[in-house]
Formats: sequence, C-alpha cells, structure tokens
Amino acid sequence: MARRRPLSPSQFLAFSFLGIIAVGGLLLSLPLSVAAGRQVSILDAFFTAVSAVCLTGLRVIDLPVDLTLFGQVVVMLLIQAGGLGYMTLSTVFAAALGRTVTLQERLTLQEALNLQDMDGLMRFARTVLKLTLTFELTGALLLALWWWSSLGAGQALWYGLFHAISAFNNAGFVLWSDSFTSWRGDIVVTGVISTLVIAGGLGFYVWAELLSARTAEVKRSVHTRLVLTATGTLLIGGTLAVLLLEWYNPLTLAPLSTKDKLLAAWFQSVSARTAGFHSIDIGSMTVPALFVLMALMFIGASPGGTGGGVKTSTFAITLAALWATVRGADDTVVFKRRLASELVAKAFFVSLIAFVTMNGVAWLLLVTEGRDLLKTLFETTSAFGTVGLSMGQTGSPLSLAAFFSPVGKLLVMLMMFVGRLGPLTLAIAVARRSAARAKLRYPDGKILVG
Repeated sequence: MARRRPLSPSQFLAFSFLGIIAVGGLLLSLPLSVAAGRQVSILDAFFTAVSAVCLTGLRVIDLPVDLTLFGQVVVMLLIQAGGLGYMTLSTVFAAALGRTVTLQERLTLQEALNLQDMDGLMRFARTVLKLTLTFELTGALLLALWWWSSLGAGQALWYGLFHAISAFNNAGFVLWSDSFTSWRGDIVVTGVISTLVIAGGLGFYVWAELLSARTAEVKRSVHTRLVLTATGTLLIGGTLAVLLLEWYNPLTLAPLSTKDKLLAAWFQSVSARTAGFHSIDIGSMTVPALFVLMALMFIGASPGGTGGGVKTSTFAITLAALWATVRGADDTVVFKRRLASELVAKAFFVSLIAFVTMNGVAWLLLVTEGRDLLKTLFETTSAFGTVGLSMGQTGSPLSLAAFFSPVGKLLVMLMMFVGRLGPLTLAIAVARRSAARAKLRYPDGKILVG
C-alpha cells in the first residue's frame, strides 16, 4: 500500500485557514448569531467568515444590524485567528505547555511568519504574540476611554476592543454601518485607528528589529529600511493625492473644514493600503482618486504583517530593478546593497501572478455579473489586496459583492483567499525551486523584447 505523503507547509497553512473559515461560517449561520428579524444566508455567513479570516472587510451583511453580540464576537475571533494565524497560536501555546514542537510544525510556522530560516523561530513567534497583544490592548483602552462618555462603559469597552483588533489586523470590519464617517473629524479616533493599521501593516520582522537592543549599535537591515521608506512614501503620497483630487469634490472633501479634509485624506490613504475603513463615501470619489486607491490596494502592506497585496518591498524591488534596467546597470542596488537576481525575479513573478489573477477574476465577474467595469475592478482589487473598500451601491452600507450572484460571491471569496495566501506562498515556492535546479540546461534562445 502506497504511503501517503505528508502535507507540505504551504498546504497545511492553506488547510488550517480553510478549517477556521469552515468553523466560522457554521457559527455565523446559527440562529444565535443572527439578530432578531434578520436573515443571513449560509453563503453570506461563509462569505463573512472568509472576509474576516482573510482580513478583508468586504461586507455582504451589516454587522451592527444583522448580527447579535455573539455573532460579532465570532467575527472578532475570526479576525484575530486570521491575523495571528492558527500555527502561531497553536505552536506558541504548545511550547508554553511544554510540548515538543515538531519539525513539520516549525516549517509551517516559518512559512506562516514569512521567515527565511528557522533561526530563533520560537522566540520570534513569542515576540509576534506579545506585539499583537500590546498594540491591540493599548488601542482598545485608548478607544474605550475616548468613547466612554458617549457610548457608556460596556459598549465603549466592547467597541474599543473590536475596533482595535480589526484595525491592527487590517481587517476593515466596523460596528457602525457607515464605517468611521461619523468620526472623520475626530483626531483621537483617526490617530489611534491609523496607528494600529500602520503598526499591523509594517510586519513583525520590522518591529522585532526596531525593538531589538542590537539595532541601537548596528545599522538596520536593508529590508527594514526599504519597508519604512516605501511605507512613508506611500502614506504621504496617498494623502496628497486624495487631497488634491478630492478637495473640490462636493460629495467627499469639499464640504469639510481644512482640518477635517486633512484627517479624512490621511485616514483614507492609510486605510486604502489594506485596512478597508472609510470616512468618506468611496463611491462618490473621482475616477483619478479611485485609481490611486486601487494602486495602493494592489501594493498593500509589508511582508510578515497583517495586510495583503503584493507587499511594499516587492513593489519597491520591481521599481529599483526597472530603474537599473533603464540606466543599463548590471545589478539592482538598494541602499548600497546589491539584490540577488533570484530575489528580483521573485518580486516580478509575484507581481505578475497577482496582476494576472486579479484581472482574470475581474473578467469572470464582468461575465457573470454584467456590472460597471470600474466598480467590478475596484471590488476585485480590494478582495485581492484584502482591503475591504468598495464603491458599493447607492443607499446601501454593504459592499458591491453583496449584490452579486452566488457565483460572483464565490469568485470574490476565492480572490480574498488567494490574496491572503497567494503572494506569500508563491514567493516561498519560487525561492525553494532555486535550491533544486535541474542539471540539464538548454542552449540560450534569442528573443527580441520591447
């Protein structure tokens, strides 16, 4: 009898997420999760579970209206499980209880945390857990204290915890039907939510290095410097672009004060990268501004964080490689460090696969749903980037996907799942292929390019 091959780390990671989604979908379909007088179909329950676990935030149900407190707690736990990941939680707790962590578990954890090797793996996993709890609990406390007088003690504590977890994990779920529109002029809410989103999107490797005592004596790694530079550039550039393109739009920024315009533009720039919150009506934005948001959603957060997209470092490497090609340079250089050709090839591979997959699903949605091109492409980009922003439908707080057919909803669910796991899994698969190159090499072929 043939012996079954064990699951690879990539396969185990994918199945662990599918398992969490299955449990979450079943819980959200229970009457205990659905508010009195409301109905949630099984498909919508599973769509919500996928959106929560994949940290997306596309909404086919209105959480504060359609779900009970139990249902909202389920969504919050799914977000937390999707952000930390099953392997991080189970492995850290297993080690804490004294159980030996197997090599298979370490390999899967390495892939889940997007690390190049297993050196200090368990220590890093514990750091991830500590950082997550620190950011989330601090954010929850600040938000609860700020909302205490307006919401009351119990609701302020619950809303603070839910939105802190949703923000740090870049999930985009909110317990207000209009997202953060009612709070767009509030400096404290905007500041806390923005800080949590950025912190979660930077990546745990960057935070571990920034907090390490060793980095005070030596220069930060190229990865950390590249991520910080790319993140800062995208945040400032996105804010300026939204301000310039929406300043005179009577449906978004024009009616607001200068302070509120600045806060709203900043918040939308931060959120568009992977968080999915909004404080202005996305469907009323100008086409050029929507194009900027789509570019930010496609780029996404940084590796090893809670966001999606092709990642800031991947995008930065492709730009650096293109600039090197234009200048006729032999090497791609970043911060006076040469990047290996395999790394550059991996960055282009991830970007190309993401672009092709995203547009392929968008085309299928155009066929099945027959809706506007821009709205469909925006929804698909949001799903792939695990963002959650949507142009929606006039008069509804739900995402455009809520009005798709069952086939359309399944395609969006697939896109969210691919967006959460795809680029990471593909990048690792490409890296490992380099270690097992075929011994047979064919003669060079000459092809005209450009």
